[in-house]
Amino acid sequence: MLAYIPSAAYNESQLAALASEMQLTYSVQHVEPINWNQQWESNFDPVTIDSFLHIRAAFHPPFGQATHELVITPKMSFGTGHHATTRLMASEMRQLDLNDKTVFDFGTGTGVLAILAEKMGASRVIAIDNDSWSLQNAAENIEANQCSRIELSEGAAPLPGVSADIIVANINLSILTEHMRALVRMVLPGGQLVLSGILEEDISTFLPVCEQEQLRLLSQQTLLGWSVLRLAY
Repeated sequence: MLAYIPSAAYNESQLAALASEMQLTYSVQHVEPINWNQQWESNFDPVTIDSFLHIRAAFHPPFGQATHELVITPKMSFGTGHHATTRLMASEMRQLDLNDKTVFDFGTGTGVLAILAEKMGASRVIAIDNDSWSLQNAAENIEANQCSRIELSEGAAPLPGVSADIIVANINLSILTEHMRALVRMVLPGGQLVLSGILEEDISTFLPVCEQEQLRLLSQQTLLGWSVLRLAY
């Protein structure tokens, strides 16, 4: 069994008395102070997707060799570019013309896809998440990237009365399945959906859900067991 206590509160005689009473043996080790933030930063590498996108944290130097460079410093939120699904989403968004489009980001996390959408020319981006920590982190990242066309909202379901040209959602299969009909109803004529958070093995289960909503599969990519689908209504 391990137990930790601040050095200032440690009392050797009290520990010895307790160990004697309980007939226990023990050893004591002093843990040197560690700058955990510095250690985390040293192991947090930027992500580059060809010449299209470079994602770095605020403590990384500028890259300057990609079409879009995003500053994403995560806290307790998902979406740094390191996970296969975020890479897949960015790669599929690359195929879209977002100029003057409205984009709905369902489950924004760090805000990475919403920020990318604005950088790609979207005139309006509506981003929601059901986690207040994620929204706070997304707001910080939006400010760090000097974005001005992203609207953050807290919610666990697609927003009623909102329409979008493009819907991006990197969540999971059960949430996508639950809200597929509402997402389809949000899509404007000629619009598309880019969906990930889906395991490759679950595609055969999910595609019938899409077909039931009269969605056409335009593209499918896989990476490390994960898939992204681009669909049109």
